[in-house]
Amino acid sequence: MIEIERVGDHEFVATNGRGASVRIGRKGQEGSFSPVELLAAAVAGCAVVTSETLILRRTGGDQLTAQADAVQSESGNEVISIPVTLSYDLSAVDDPEALDVLVRRAVEQFCTVTRTLKQSATAPLQLPTPLQTASDPL
Repeated sequence: MIEIERVGDHEFVATNGRGASVRIGRKGQEGSFSPVELLAAAVAGCAVVTSETLILRRTGGDQLTAQADAVQSESGNEVISIPVTLSYDLSAVDDPEALDVLVRRAVEQFCTVTRTLKQSATAPLQLPTPLQTASDPL
């Protein structure tokens, strides 16, 4: 579970159960990620974590990076695409096309974030309910 706490005006901190945290704020706010940037980071992070072992074993290297950018609709209120670019050295790879197929297949089959986005996951919003006051019997 992720908990998000307000720490200032338009400033929040998200914390997981393992003690990691990340600052969340509005787009352009210094020292924080916007919610859309976190979504892009989740997509790229999932792809790179999912493919890391496969890529490094086949390339024999240890350099691996991922980049993502959220493409928003004209209104700016919807993300329509999050292209991800993985970068690694192919100089020691005999068959780069075969590695390409393996990496794409691994990400498509095992990356929870991209699989979830393809399924159009819902995000139900739960709000607090007013406290029910008990009738005073006296």
